[in-house]
Amino acid sequence: MSAPRDVMEIFLQPGDVYFGDRKTRMRTLLGSCVSFTLWHPGLLLGGMCHFMLPRRQRRLSQNLDGRYGDEALEMLNLEVRASGTLPADYEVKVIGGGGMFSGRPVRRMQGEEVGEQNARAALALAARHGYQIKAQHLGGVGHRSVIFEVWSGDVWIKHSVGALDLACGEAASA
Repeated sequence: MSAPRDVMEIFLQPGDVYFGDRKTRMRTLLGSCVSFTLWHPGLLLGGMCHFMLPRRQRRLSQNLDGRYGDEALEMLNLEVRASGTLPADYEVKVIGGGGMFSGRPVRRMQGEEVGEQNARAALALAARHGYQIKAQHLGGVGHRSVIFEVWSGDVWIKHSVGALDLACGEAASA
């Protein structure tokens, strides 16, 4: 499916969450962080987040913060509900959670690298909220450039490992 006219380009920084319509293309760059992409194939709606850590100890008085996986997915859930749809209506892809430094000491939390924890948490969060994961590209070493086109549901991933660039996943939809 070709891109519509007047495409809105959104670049997600760490902690960002965005939900848009068929005229939206979202991009981000992931290392140990993780992104969910949610796509409604019938209504051509979709959302994406870029979270840095699985969770935090949140006080009831604190606003949701997209830097944390559980809260980022809750922010997407609010958009899903506002659109009159259900989590089961969406195709979900989960990307990221890579180790950034092959062979070097890395930041560990509870014995795991942050990327490993993020990837594990993302899978558990998706299941807990009733999302069926269609595809995933998690773990490994290096960073990922991600493009999500809401008009088609395609998610494009370029996985870079050091100086070696690899195109990963199925070309048109990871």
